[in-house]
Amino acid sequence: MEVIDVNSFALGGWAARAGDGVDLPSAINGATVARLARAELDFAAMRDFARKKGGPALRAMTFHERAKMLKALALYLGERKEALYAISRHTGATLNDSRIDIDGGIGTVMVYASKGRREMPDGHVYVDGAVEQLSRNGTFAGQHICVPLQGVAVHINAYNFPVWGMLEKLAPTLLAGVPAIVKPATATSYLTHACFALMIESGLLPEGSVQLVCGSTGNLLDLLDCQDVVGFTGSAATALKLRSHPGLLEKSVRFTAEQDSLNATLLGPDVAPDSEDFDCFVKEVVREITTKAGQKCTAIRRILVPQSSIGAVTEAITARLEKIVVGDPDAEGVRMGALVSLSQRDDVLEKAAQIAGEAEQVFGESGSFSPVGEGTENGAFLPPMLYHCSDPDGALAVHSVEAFGPVSTVMGYRDLAHGCAILNRGGGSLVASLFTADPEVARTVALESAAWHGRLYVNNAHSMAEATGHGAPMPHMVHGGPGRAGGGEELGGIRGVVHYMQRTAVQGSSDILTGVTGQWVPGAKKIEAPVHPFTRKFGELQIGESIAAGPRTVTLEDIEHFAEFTGDTFYAHMDEEAAKANPFFPGRVAHGYLLLSFAAGLFVQPDPGPVLANTGLTGLSFMKPVSPGDAINVTLTVKRKTKRTADYGEVRWHVALSNQDGEKVAEYELHTMNAY
Repeated sequence: MEVIDVNSFALGGWAARAGDGVDLPSAINGATVARLARAELDFAAMRDFARKKGGPALRAMTFHERAKMLKALALYLGERKEALYAISRHTGATLNDSRIDIDGGIGTVMVYASKGRREMPDGHVYVDGAVEQLSRNGTFAGQHICVPLQGVAVHINAYNFPVWGMLEKLAPTLLAGVPAIVKPATATSYLTHACFALMIESGLLPEGSVQLVCGSTGNLLDLLDCQDVVGFTGSAATALKLRSHPGLLEKSVRFTAEQDSLNATLLGPDVAPDSEDFDCFVKEVVREITTKAGQKCTAIRRILVPQSSIGAVTEAITARLEKIVVGDPDAEGVRMGALVSLSQRDDVLEKAAQIAGEAEQVFGESGSFSPVGEGTENGAFLPPMLYHCSDPDGALAVHSVEAFGPVSTVMGYRDLAHGCAILNRGGGSLVASLFTADPEVARTVALESAAWHGRLYVNNAHSMAEATGHGAPMPHMVHGGPGRAGGGEELGGIRGVVHYMQRTAVQGSSDILTGVTGQWVPGAKKIEAPVHPFTRKFGELQIGESIAAGPRTVTLEDIEHFAEFTGDTFYAHMDEEAAKANPFFPGRVAHGYLLLSFAAGLFVQPDPGPVLANTGLTGLSFMKPVSPGDAINVTLTVKRKTKRTADYGEVRWHVALSNQDGEKVAEYELHTMNAY
């Protein structure tokens, strides 16, 4: 394989080389796989380029335009991932490991593209929560909004996921409208560089929206302020050094860390050794020990089982580990590759020796181990290593020392309370898993241990076929954890996007809030529709366009007919005395869904037209009962518009029902798809 040139990308182009480069070895055989070029980077200029070029270009786009950009990028990378697989093997990764990294990263970008289109507006302001009424008569109100920060996101990534680590931070950052400077770990920077080069080659990203630093970040952190964000993945020691940076502290720079942690799995007391749930547990434990050669921040480091099951668990895990072939990822039958470097292998052995001071080694003597494949004697290989700690209460190292490789320790618990206490001894972790079919066991563990973990993964035979895995952070869910895990969060769907935005409380009249958010707020001025709004195309409708209809008198015959027709004979609609005995009703009242039906009959325009479909309603509230003889009126107002395709868009209508006295009796949001 030709040696890969690894260089930084700054100020819109690849940086000029300055001096000799640094050779980066293959984890498989030690041969030089890449050469990291030295470059003189002007970090102040890079920051300014991101702020003045990339930021404005991204902020000029709507959320939906950025989401479409991300989708196009994911598709572009997906078509070229085979080239990334070929490079990835030199990090020690098997094909399955590479798919987790590369396909997982591309998939994360695709998820954010989808969520951006579904859950965010086709505009520039993200509305957070409902309008808060701040005055008696509703003339003064408040709304939380989120807008992009006007700085740059600095992403400092770990070596173990060179592609996913970059893309899982970039996706929410770019969707938020913030440019990024990416700093990959040196050991595997050649794979990050290859993926980044494809991103630039695609031409899909605005100039200045992404830059790459391969090597030192120099004085970059000194230049940041409150409009910037630093996102870090890696060790607790490095995270502490970064979060303590005087400039970050002085200028209140946002900092989030996703740190390596002592994640654990707990086998529920209800799981018998001869059960499907037990087999599910053993398979997942072995997968977590061996995937990426254990180099995952979410890998299982501690295996907690009932005392009575220790023998069965260690035997079952050992039997599976004996079948794991370790060596060159291209060699036939290999299921576990190498650690990323010789120095990392030595570090794992050093940490494993500390664990061995408190635990007996059950499997994986490294001295007699020989990996499969030509030249692997020069690679960074280790066998999977399993320990048993007989005194988890008295031990310290097994709860505080992490060997960042294929190393895990089994320990027993007396009862579930004891198991939860051991679980929490990790001092805060990214994930804990629980294998149980008993909801009460799951509830107990959640109440006792959720506070110490960023994610609780519960699995059993019923869910195992579709479960995503103990060690698989999903872009839909938060990734992070308290204490040792860093105290930060990444991903979590739109939560991850908002991290790169400023949440601001806007206070003013309904008209002001409507103008700021681009969404009609109750109480704001309405636009009298020139014709029925259902006859107007998506592009013709205006925010605030409204139509009023009614009245329609509700009779006792209406109520009885609706009850007979639908079968809804709830006593409040049919029994006068029983209804009066209910403190909420003055007597017999109309069905809520009868009112909705009458409302639709009042505002609907029946002829074929631009309204293609009614896709649902949300936020339905009944405020006041309607009695026989009351009359209802309805007001339909365009609240929000979202273009979906070139042919149609979604319209959300605010619907308010009131009685003859002007009192609101019901309110909801109607969704329609309208031709463009």
